[in-house]
Amino acid sequence: MFIDYALIEVQSGKGGDGAIAFRREKYVPKGGPSGGDGGRGGNVIFQSNTNLNTLLDLKYKRKYKAGNGDNGGTSLKDGKNGNDIIIKVPVGTVIKDFESKETLFDLSKSSQKFVLAKGGKGGRGNSKFATSTNQAPRNAEPGKPSESKKVILELKLIADIGLVGFPNAGKSTLISIISSARPKIADYPFTTLEPNLGIVKYKDFNSFTVADIPGIIEGAHKGKGLGHQFLRHIERTRIILFMLDITAENYQKDFEVLYNELKEYSTKLVKKKILVSFSKADLVQKSDLEKISKFRFEKVKTKPIIFSSISGFGINELLDSFWKTLEEIYDESS
Repeated sequence: MFIDYALIEVQSGKGGDGAIAFRREKYVPKGGPSGGDGGRGGNVIFQSNTNLNTLLDLKYKRKYKAGNGDNGGTSLKDGKNGNDIIIKVPVGTVIKDFESKETLFDLSKSSQKFVLAKGGKGGRGNSKFATSTNQAPRNAEPGKPSESKKVILELKLIADIGLVGFPNAGKSTLISIISSARPKIADYPFTTLEPNLGIVKYKDFNSFTVADIPGIIEGAHKGKGLGHQFLRHIERTRIILFMLDITAENYQKDFEVLYNELKEYSTKLVKKKILVSFSKADLVQKSDLEKISKFRFEKVKTKPIIFSSISGFGINELLDSFWKTLEEIYDESS
């Protein structure tokens, strides 16, 4: 099951108390202070892991607590530090504060670590308070308290190409044809209720990733039709492919709706490389394809690509366009 959202509570460990103790040795009737320091409380640490692809485990376990530090002991023995707790999450997980919704950290790379809640510092034992005027102090510090935090975890897919279109535009069928991903496919809207990620092998030794984003509908940027849950997965893609149904009545209107939904959600989305395609070419007469191929959209520099996942028409041209655009992005960033 693909889970891309979780709400959890974490608590670091409390610092151990410093000890009040004095040396008690034979022939040393008035030994000095020997209270050890308390141990540090455990930290709560998040770590990204490429072997994970869902937040499922965190959906059902919502509370995490690190270990407390041990109290200081006698004979200058310091208490042990509390055990850290490491929470492993998929690459692409964003940690947000529950109250402010502020992004605290973005685990966008493999094996990144982020300390969300620091353990309390251990208190000093009375041996640390000895002075020339007070050689037998009877005071020590208590350990510092733990930190508690409530956070939202959001997983955003990391892909080279994101497929965007209305429900039943053929996105799932396309990704099943060009990659090894096997999404649920049926001839009715909203078949896809969760994103799918596929790896496409291009020619001999190249490859790239494609994300099938569940169908976008008008009002998605306001959360309509689970819009927010779907749209956030487009944020990390390098290229956005608008998939328009070739049998639709008004191409320009459909394009504008999709474009505006992305823009209203985040202006950064429409600044990405955008390609446009017409899917389901097998459903129209060949004589109509030439006319449709001349259709242009002002907001997109490249001409639309016409293809059919069923017949295979235009698939190679589509993949070539993906790879060419990716190379342009790599060249621009180098």
